[in-house]
Amino acid sequence: MWKWIIIAVGLAMPAVAQDRLQTLQGPVIIETIARGLDTPWAVAPLPDGSFLITDRDGVLLMGLPGEGITRIAGVPKVWTQGQGGLLDVVAARDFASTQEIFMTYSAPGDGGAATAVAVAKLDAGAKTLRGVTEIFRMNAHSPKARHFGSRVVEATDGTLFVTIGDRADAARAQSLDVHNGKVIRINRDGSVPEDNPFVSGPTPEVWSLGHRNAQGAALDLRGQLWIVEHGAAGGDEVNQPMAGKNYGWPVISYGRHYSGGKIGEGTSKPGMEQPMHYWDPSIAPSGMMIYSGKLWPDWRGDIFVGSLKFDYISRLEAGANAGETEQLFRDRFIRIRDIREAPDGTIWFLAVGDGALYRMRPS
Repeated sequence: MWKWIIIAVGLAMPAVAQDRLQTLQGPVIIETIARGLDTPWAVAPLPDGSFLITDRDGVLLMGLPGEGITRIAGVPKVWTQGQGGLLDVVAARDFASTQEIFMTYSAPGDGGAATAVAVAKLDAGAKTLRGVTEIFRMNAHSPKARHFGSRVVEATDGTLFVTIGDRADAARAQSLDVHNGKVIRINRDGSVPEDNPFVSGPTPEVWSLGHRNAQGAALDLRGQLWIVEHGAAGGDEVNQPMAGKNYGWPVISYGRHYSGGKIGEGTSKPGMEQPMHYWDPSIAPSGMMIYSGKLWPDWRGDIFVGSLKFDYISRLEAGANAGETEQLFRDRFIRIRDIREAPDGTIWFLAVGDGALYRMRPS
């Protein structure tokens, strides 16, 4: 059942609650922006200080400064089973002029559901989406309700990177006949960029392969894509997907099957890439952000990843030897699902177990 939501945003209304918490860079203020969220999956801060939130049950919400949360109509029909539903939402780089947003979701079809991407114009005044257009759908539907992946990132050249999970069919992550277990790259209208690595093959949208279930993705300060993906029992990975590269799943992994059995052939194989970092035991990583340094200069370029399992935000130092440096707010917030930087440099995160949206600012 949908719950009543209490919200405070910006200066027009004081925050519902504030906590002063410690980090290695000193104290920060955590403001409670919204409570009573049902199954929140993604947050998209907008240029005017407002924001969008997706709920996995197929609900899109918008929060306005000094006002309450509004439900936005016109959302595409989604398949709400298991891990499926309405998933990511991102404002286009030119949102201020186009009002365009990108959404990912599990789209219903013959045989189950498939990860899909749509573009739409947000009409905030009418509380609706207009011109909703599906620009991509993976080519294999499945009745399985797991591993949709489903982050979308707009690259600096205007193309879109989208993470597609293996849909609990691991072997397909190695097949270029299907989109399972891939990062894809498309243009904003859904067409295929001519410089994609497999442009002449059966899945020309594919950018990289051998991924299990990437639920976090972000650009670094040079505009390079990074992702974070779930392993099985251990072996959660941070990767930097490059054109045409194979990241190994399920042939190589640093984890094991949930039964305890060995996965694939070991931890390395010629022709397959190594992760930039991995966790063992698994932290169940979700949303991912690479910070600009706007408000916290010492965090410039650092990677932030939400942990669903251990209830903290992992901070990894920037660079080729990325490693976990800090576990922010461990056990303070329940199941960190998404984390984003707002245009003003504040850091926003969703805790699905709390049903809440939080904002971090300097103390």
